[in-house]
Amino acid sequence: MKNNRRDFLKKSGLAGLGLMGAGLSGSNKENTPFKLNNRNSFNMHGYKAPKIDTVGVAIIGLGNRGTGTTRRLASIEGVEIKALCDLEPDRVERGKEILETTHHRPDGYSGGEDEWKKVCERDDIDLVAIVTPWHLHTVQCVYAMENGKHAYTELPAANTIDECWELVETSERTKMHCVQMSSSCHGGRQAALLNMVRNGVFGELIHAEGAYVHDLLNDYNFTKHMYHNMWRLNENIGRHGSLYPQHGFIPISQMMDLNYGDTVEHLVSVSSNDFMMGETAKKLAAEDSYWEQYVGKDYRGNMNVTTMKTAKGKTIVIQHDVTSPRPRPQQPLLSGTEGFYANGRFATDHRRYYTDEEFQELVDQYTPEITKVFNEAVQQARNTERAGHSYFNVTATDWRLIDSLRNGLPVEIDVYDAALSSAITPLSEWSVANRFNSVRVPDFTSGAWKTNQRGMDVNLENGGGTTGIL
Repeated sequence: MKNNRRDFLKKSGLAGLGLMGAGLSGSNKENTPFKLNNRNSFNMHGYKAPKIDTVGVAIIGLGNRGTGTTRRLASIEGVEIKALCDLEPDRVERGKEILETTHHRPDGYSGGEDEWKKVCERDDIDLVAIVTPWHLHTVQCVYAMENGKHAYTELPAANTIDECWELVETSERTKMHCVQMSSSCHGGRQAALLNMVRNGVFGELIHAEGAYVHDLLNDYNFTKHMYHNMWRLNENIGRHGSLYPQHGFIPISQMMDLNYGDTVEHLVSVSSNDFMMGETAKKLAAEDSYWEQYVGKDYRGNMNVTTMKTAKGKTIVIQHDVTSPRPRPQQPLLSGTEGFYANGRFATDHRRYYTDEEFQELVDQYTPEITKVFNEAVQQARNTERAGHSYFNVTATDWRLIDSLRNGLPVEIDVYDAALSSAITPLSEWSVANRFNSVRVPDFTSGAWKTNQRGMDVNLENGGGTTGIL
């Protein structure tokens, strides 16, 4: 019998797949190539930093995103922009020009690689907004926190698992917040959906999907003057994974209570080949020798799909595609035991969607207090003479961060959220590089997710909402 079984396995090819004997047990081995947990020195979730009546702000990085950040923060009550910093002096001057019609009179820092450190070392800065290339985010966040400043960073907060842990450990040690600028559930449709989830409209939320689908091929990545030293294009070389998951993941994480009630335990990631970036480099190089340096590079695949499973058995799918002409999908997709939402439509029965009018009634019913207060602040700004200078750029996330700092409330997207969402990228790169194997996801709360209270106070039950828009 043993010989017959061995002959069968050989003929069928299953023996070569490691399914004989000990190979079966090997298939259950967990891949844990990264540090999974830590001993919390202090739990920053729910931490109330001392109130700051007027938040002194410095902005580091004044490129495309930094200019917008300057406009947004300058338009929030209780903010005083005290410093602008960039490698290129003309960008600092441009930032000052943007603020000429406001009360802000920031000092400028430029020309040196370490000028940003001088900004972080000032005594009159409370919050450092970091809008620099990805590889600088962690080191600048850490330096800001170590110098007694809260950090507000563009995506991603970190690029490696070690950097994620460094952010967590520094925030806990210094009791300074580290917050990502990111899509969240603070405003608009996302806030209403979050409130619907929390009020049981979906029953138990069991599956969700998000994406970063945005055609950056010609107008962004393969453009000479969009990013300093072509840093964004260079990030797409030699990296294969979900390179920018936060916009799709963070709203879902809030709806699924990740880091406060549940946590992601496993992740698996698959990437397609590149079908467009390499060809684009060749076409451009045929007409402009500048692009020859980008021919033959190992570009990341057109599509990455990353799938996660939580401790409670729920699933999340995140897609990344920044080269194909696919239109942006409406996010997120939410599937519960009693409700389903996708592409702006809602259903409680597989046979029909709600009409637009029926769904709008639900949205109106569950629009939370934070959205109403923010919208009212925007409307009041529209009715003032100064409103034209940038009120329309202010996001509810920006506004709520400043409002929380001024009222001594916990921030609602904390360092653990920044670490978890940033960790998706290096974890997905590991999975892709290891033939799409599953990998364990670190618990950056070190077990505190089991007892942490919800962080998103969308109905302002704990106060706040007192900050205006100028």
